[in-house]
Amino acid sequence: MLPDATRALLEFIDASPTPFHAVTEAARRLEQAGFTRLREEDAWTLTPGARRYVTRNGSTLIAFVVGAGAPADHGFRLAGAHTDSPNLRLKPQPEHVREGYRQLGVEVYGGVLLHTWFDRDLSLAGRVVVAGEAEPRLLNLRRTVARIPNIAIHLNREVNEKGFVVNKQTQLPPVLGLEPPAVEGQKPSTAWLRELLAAELGVAAGAIEGFDLMFHDAVPSTASGLAGELIHAPRLDNLGSSHAALEALSAAAATACPATRAIALYDNEEVGSESAEGAASPFLAAVLERINLACGGGREDLHRALARSHFVSADMAHAVHPHHADRHEPQHMPRLNAGPVIKINTNLRYATNAATQTYFERLCREADVPFQRFVNRTDLPCGTTIGPITAARLGIPTVDVGNPMLSMHSIREMAGSQDHPLMIRALTAHFCLV
Repeated sequence: MLPDATRALLEFIDASPTPFHAVTEAARRLEQAGFTRLREEDAWTLTPGARRYVTRNGSTLIAFVVGAGAPADHGFRLAGAHTDSPNLRLKPQPEHVREGYRQLGVEVYGGVLLHTWFDRDLSLAGRVVVAGEAEPRLLNLRRTVARIPNIAIHLNREVNEKGFVVNKQTQLPPVLGLEPPAVEGQKPSTAWLRELLAAELGVAAGAIEGFDLMFHDAVPSTASGLAGELIHAPRLDNLGSSHAALEALSAAAATACPATRAIALYDNEEVGSESAEGAASPFLAAVLERINLACGGGREDLHRALARSHFVSADMAHAVHPHHADRHEPQHMPRLNAGPVIKINTNLRYATNAATQTYFERLCREADVPFQRFVNRTDLPCGTTIGPITAARLGIPTVDVGNPMLSMHSIREMAGSQDHPLMIRALTAHFCLV
């Protein structure tokens, strides 16, 4: 049976085809839980128990509940995740025609498993800048508009033996349709993308000034397995952790706590986090400083608060694969529906150390949540997260965790349906521990 929390996760994912939509949907859910929006350019007045959130670039969100006590005395309880996922994003002038096919030029964003994007129903979403409007508009076509067609095996006989090799420049542009037959005395349109966007937004094509648009899988998320024990969805990495953090903070907000609790849902993790809205930016540090100032604290108090704080970096983890178990460290093989995974790397690709590992394990035991441990094979390179970036930026003890999954960075990913409620319980314990 699919848990309610997992069903809510799938709805969140389907409502969030881009980081811009994820932040908008997160804000909507936070407002339902009693949070109100702050703006960075305004002066902040905060009181104990206040529930607030602030966004940057429309793609990163920080939400917090002001603690009952001074930050210097009780610190911050923090959790972080990211809103972006690997995908294909439009170039500024993407329209072109090849052999009569209308196509859109794309760039690869992040570490995409490229072969999984072929022969899929693709839709388009993101944001569009419209002339004369102060804020970009969100756009989600909500229907299949494109496809990247494979070449028949009759024309590529060795593909199954030699592997699927993709030229990103020439073989990735999706096909949107066919170029209409030429009409004598009439030039073919070269602005059909803007015409499509304009029709969707109800504006003139000439009013489209710019866009941040990306393709995504048009097929809705679903549950599977003989007993509903699996889920298939795009963007589980890392909307799964983002939703868990949202649910945990919303649940914990009703519980009085002397410490200020906050979540940071960052954009741009998949490309290194070095942006104005990424984990390497001063965004979270500035928010914590402003909370401390609003609570009457000074610079010394902020340093004391950070020294008393804990950060949980939540990003999805690698479950053992039935066909590739040899790619895992034998003593550290996470399994689906067996609880959150604590991720450890001696070279600090993950921020976990013995003290922060023990902290999270204690949270899990108090919340009656099983947990697992992951260490990469010594002879394989290890990925990384926002954890080491945050630890270095703020000097806060940090643990890297995540729910186990398969098909990471595929256009559609796979996870256990029972793990999501467990992560929510663990993060809620992190926010409620006194």
